[in-house]
Amino acid sequence: MRPNPRRELRSFGSPSILLAGLLLLGGLLGGCSTNPVTGERNFNIVSEAQELQIGSQQYGPSRQMQGGDYVTDPALVDYVKSVGQKVAAHSDRELPYQFEVLNNGVPNAWALPGGKIAINRGLLLEMQTEAELAAVLGHEVVHSAASHGALAMSRGMLLQGAVLATAVASRDSDYSRYAVGGASIAAQLVNQKYGRGAELESDEYGIKYMAAAGYDPQGAVELQKTFVRLSEGRRTDFLSGLFASHPPSQERVEKNIVTANAIGRGGKVGREEYQRAVAGLKQRKPAYDAFDEGRKALAEGNPRQATALADKAIRLEPREAHFYGLKGDVAFAAKSYRDAVNHYSAALERNPEYFKFYLGRGESYRQLNRLDAAERDLKASANLLPTADAANALGLIAERRGQVDTAIGYYEMAASSQTPAGRQSNGRLVTLDLPRRPERYIAVQTRVDTNGRVFAEIGNRTQVPVTNVTVALAYRDSAGRVRQEQRVFRGRLDSARTAMVAIGSQPYASALNTLQLKVVSAQPIQ
Repeated sequence: MRPNPRRELRSFGSPSILLAGLLLLGGLLGGCSTNPVTGERNFNIVSEAQELQIGSQQYGPSRQMQGGDYVTDPALVDYVKSVGQKVAAHSDRELPYQFEVLNNGVPNAWALPGGKIAINRGLLLEMQTEAELAAVLGHEVVHSAASHGALAMSRGMLLQGAVLATAVASRDSDYSRYAVGGASIAAQLVNQKYGRGAELESDEYGIKYMAAAGYDPQGAVELQKTFVRLSEGRRTDFLSGLFASHPPSQERVEKNIVTANAIGRGGKVGREEYQRAVAGLKQRKPAYDAFDEGRKALAEGNPRQATALADKAIRLEPREAHFYGLKGDVAFAAKSYRDAVNHYSAALERNPEYFKFYLGRGESYRQLNRLDAAERDLKASANLLPTADAANALGLIAERRGQVDTAIGYYEMAASSQTPAGRQSNGRLVTLDLPRRPERYIAVQTRVDTNGRVFAEIGNRTQVPVTNVTVALAYRDSAGRVRQEQRVFRGRLDSARTAMVAIGSQPYASALNTLQLKVVSAQPIQ
């Protein structure tokens, strides 16, 4: 029996199981349910149990691919969580609400089904009062409570047949496109675009929740006015974050005013409390600005400047793990793998729960031929966020050890990703598996021309060129006897191309109804 790497890496699960279950449910049920927030009837084929499962499974990977949890300022995180729970306590739907602050400078907040909510540190810098924070979190609480994500899934299944068709890729993550397996759903759910009705509904009931929690509803009005001003200025960070999934508008401002006026002024504003809570974050902003500039410098091929900026960030805030991770990235790019190991280790000392530090150190260990250490780190990375990079590297380690079946399992995981690691895995997968299971990679079907000549049309479904494709054919002759023959295509067949191999005319044309073709061997061209 072939070893199954998926059993070792819990996060590498395929999204097909979840999608198949939801689609099956959609076929069996009528799909109408009552919105617990508005009391209206909605088309929803996702059950509450499935919402809870989706949220629970995707919350961790979603946070990982957007910078991981913000651990440098635990007091700030606790403060945000406390405000979120105050608001959630007045929700019309009981859910296991959870709030996290993400280490991401893009101003954004999002909610997954089942009450899983996150807000970026970048958005915390844009608000002025606790009431504004309560408005943001209340808005996200409504998205979960009113099943807006599940409703979008239901519409997507009805119209296009899959959850993935209803969502857009995460815009504020460098890593969403690297996610594979079950985490590929997380990459598409986080910045799901809600319709105008859902946004207005979340505004209205979010204001009611925050007011019930004791906050001044005017905070939601002021917050939306600020967002409208920023959208008119077209700030690029907002365009890639909050504005992409929660577009502001003057209509939302006016409706917030109506809702707030109906409730009445009064309640906690919390300006001083909020400013005290975010004071440290504001103080650290120059360090994060240097870090962002350093990442940009490295991407533009300027490692010396990236190092200087990382060092500046560390001087300003030595507790932040991402700054050491940047130094690791610079060292790895320079092939200074021992230095990279040291920098990634320093990052992990400060935050042992972020996938990228394990991934970088694991790849560095692999380059140093320390395969056991590399394997441990790569598996740790994949269990936090399954990526094509980790799966491909684990496949290379297994192949080097002669564990071909295990390597194939890892390469299959990574090959679904349209990334360099995914393409490398696809090539290695074809090299290892094509000689053993050629029918999986080479398509073949019968073609007949106008002169009655019979051909085998072979198609290369891999991403590498192949040659020496052998096709076995079997048919019954006029006497009913089974005949077996072979034809070989010895030319070069490039990726996604087809070629014709002549079988013959008579007696093959007369035996078409019994003619069977099968690819029995093929050879990848290295």
